[in-house]
Amino acid sequence: MSLRLGYGTNGLTDLRLDDALGLLADLGYDGVGLTLDHMHLDPLAPDLAARTRQVARRLTGLGLGVTVETGARYVLDPRRKHGPSLLDPDPEARAARTALLVRAVEVAADLGAHAVHCFSGLTPPDTTTDTAWQRLADALAPVLDASDRAGVPLAVEPEPGHLLATLADFHHLRTLLGDPGSLGLTLDIGHCQCLEPAPPVDCVKEAAPWLRHVQIEDMRRGVHEHLPFGDGEIDFPPVLEALASSGYDGLTVVELPRHSHAGPELARSSIDFLRRATGPTNGAAPC
Repeated sequence: MSLRLGYGTNGLTDLRLDDALGLLADLGYDGVGLTLDHMHLDPLAPDLAARTRQVARRLTGLGLGVTVETGARYVLDPRRKHGPSLLDPDPEARAARTALLVRAVEVAADLGAHAVHCFSGLTPPDTTTDTAWQRLADALAPVLDASDRAGVPLAVEPEPGHLLATLADFHHLRTLLGDPGSLGLTLDIGHCQCLEPAPPVDCVKEAAPWLRHVQIEDMRRGVHEHLPFGDGEIDFPPVLEALASSGYDGLTVVELPRHSHAGPELARSSIDFLRRATGPTNGAAPC
């Protein structure tokens, strides 16, 4: 099977959303990782339903698939990056993040998205690990209920430095929640290189049964910095072959959130790199 390639709008924040989607379609991408943020489909601005319908029409017209991503830095609090999180000590603050994720699920359903991405957040100071895990489980319960109703899986991402940082942590959450059917995994290939004990190709094979979303970029061991392809240490052809053989049929989305200043050029060079890396001479199915 072929990989379906996408590019994240968090790496195209200098472009209007309509222009970004047109660019990706022109470059030959199959879809987009759409981060809900103030510059791209603001989830907190008025007339969300009407704006979502407009984006859905644009995606359909361009033939683009979509995943809804929720990693916007300041969408809820203009002074705290990614705040409040699902682990916030304030119950009302946690509820605000939960409500945003439920809204993201609703948007995803209206867009025909194949998943909604999220992450746990950092463990707050003076918070025990057990308390943090319980907060996470409780805060995600309404989101998982919404995902189940909408038929759109929630894909939790292990994020370096967060409470849920590794594949092992994802399985801990799965067990804690009773393994709900609507809970899946976002696998970030760079994060595997950064901190997982196994190499990225083995992470793909291990994660395959739970994969609902994939993010991809280059990275170096022990350094959480999203890099353009070729600037890090990852050997991509076997990783992409493992993905293509895994049964995963969602988008594989390039994530370069700190490179928007060069977004159009990196979108072009990224798809060229991935096409070469998945070509027949590398043993993987062609895109």
